[in-house]
Amino acid sequence: MITTNDLTKKYGGHIALDNLNLNVKEGEIYCLLGANGAGKTTTINLLLGFIEPTSGSAFINQLNVHENPKATKQFLAYIPENLMLYPSLTAVENLDYFSGIAGKKPTTTALKGFLEDAGLQPEAYDKRTSTFSKGMRQKVGIAIALAKDAKVLLLDEPTSGLDPKASNEFGNLLQKLRKKGVATLMATHDLFRAKEVATHIGIMKGGQLKQQFMADDISLSQLEKAYLNTMDYKETVS
Repeated sequence: MITTNDLTKKYGGHIALDNLNLNVKEGEIYCLLGANGAGKTTTINLLLGFIEPTSGSAFINQLNVHENPKATKQFLAYIPENLMLYPSLTAVENLDYFSGIAGKKPTTTALKGFLEDAGLQPEAYDKRTSTFSKGMRQKVGIAIALAKDAKVLLLDEPTSGLDPKASNEFGNLLQKLRKKGVATLMATHDLFRAKEVATHIGIMKGGQLKQQFMADDISLSQLEKAYLNTMDYKETVS
């Protein structure tokens, strides 16, 4: 569902992404770890078609993103670090609006069902999203993915700033989507959450994918050590 072939992005003499090769299948959650500037967000932006590659290619559901920008967006949902909703609209109204953009016209009952599946409390359905916490906004983002029937979910630091409870709830929602066959690519700094939710984990540095793991094959302490070693940090892990 998500494929990159030697995907490269250069800005003048700076290489933001260097020959990235990824393959995320249905029902897989791939977490990209790395410091700021590692190339995680650049990868997400290339898959969204927000920027053009210098070389290589990106595919969503076997369609070339930059040859089929509108068609590929029909298959995916995107949740950035700070999800932008219309603050004067309620959760239901936001969901109705974004569903309409995707060509969907769910009933009000169906919209509330998506919000329920995303874990939003019923008393919040008809409240303006200007009053929502980040965790609540992220749940509306998941509801948008459900309403859109997205096959691919692209996430850029979605748990940044969430308290442990909200972060855990978000991880549980990703597992529900995984069971529905959604392919997820998540850029994150959160090693713990990556280990908890991912099927596959990659560590990036300087625009390159340095290491890859099956999540079940590595412990959290091993992942932390691999991350620190890749980053060339001096800290040691017992």
